[in-house]
This record gives sequence, structure tokens and C-alpha cells, in this order.
Amino acid sequence: MATTQEPTTGAGDASDDDAQERRTAPARTEAQLAAIYQELILDHYRRPRNKGALDGADASVERRNPLCGDEIGLQLALDGDVVRDVRFTGRGCSISQASASMLTQALRGRTRAEAEALLARFTRLVHGDAEAARDASLGELRALQGVARFPARIRCATLAWSALEEALRATA
Repeated sequence: MATTQEPTTGAGDASDDDAQERRTAPARTEAQLAAIYQELILDHYRRPRNKGALDGADASVERRNPLCGDEIGLQLALDGDVVRDVRFTGRGCSISQASASMLTQALRGRTRAEAEALLARFTRLVHGDAEAARDASLGELRALQGVARFPARIRCATLAWSALEEALRATA
């Protein structure tokens, strides 16, 4: 006895639905992650952490991005080889200000060597390094990985970090 199979359109086919779900799930996850990162950046911009002058700083560095007008002042205080405190002042776009805010949170309590390693890792992140984007040790800083898709914004994201690099050199 021969069996006939009716053609399927895929509309009601469970395996087609599952395949479609697998194809769209990563995109939704990426979109959801991007939305979370955007909210985190906006939160740091609207409610910056550690913003204000730091009395008794061991180093104070000013940076300006002439292309967009972003300004960052970074003050660093060390206890021996450990970052005791770090604060920033300035004004600018959400990327520059959020990056500075996140930097101050990530840096406090780290040794000079750890701060230098963080600086290098963050720089690779915003330049599109896929391994750095997966590095959980970067924590909230990973929210800035999307900057790599916009080369003009990399300078915004790294402005405070270039000030950190100079401050670390000045206190060596």
C-alpha cells in the first residue's frame, strides 16, 4: 500500500516553527543585550558615579576631544601601588561621561598593574576585539563594546582612559 504525503507550507509545521525560533532567538538576545547596555550607559550619564574634584590627588589630567568638545578631568589618588580614589570632572556626550563614570568604579582598589591591564583590555574592547567583548572581568565596561562599530565615537569612549594612562605615568 502506497502512502501519500501532503505538501506542507511550513505554517503549521512544528519543526519549522522550532527552526524559526532558533534563528530569531540569538537576534532577540543580542537586541535585548544591546538595550540593557544602552540603559546602563544612559544611567551612568544621567547619574555619574564619582563625579567631582578630588582633593589631595596624586595626579590630575585634563583631556579634550576637539572634534566634539568632550572634556574630562581625571584625578587619581594612590596608597602606595593601590588606587585609593579616582574621580572625574567634565562635560560631553553620554559615551564620554558614562565611560569616565564606569572607569572610576572599575578602578578603585586595583593595583597599578591591574589598572594598566584594565586600560589595555578596555582599549581592545572598544576597538572591536571579540575576546575582550566576552571577558566577564570587564563587568559593566562591556556595555561600551558597541562603540567599536562607530569609529568616530572611540575617542569619546577612551578620553578618560587616555587621561588615566597619563596619570599612571605621572605617578610612576
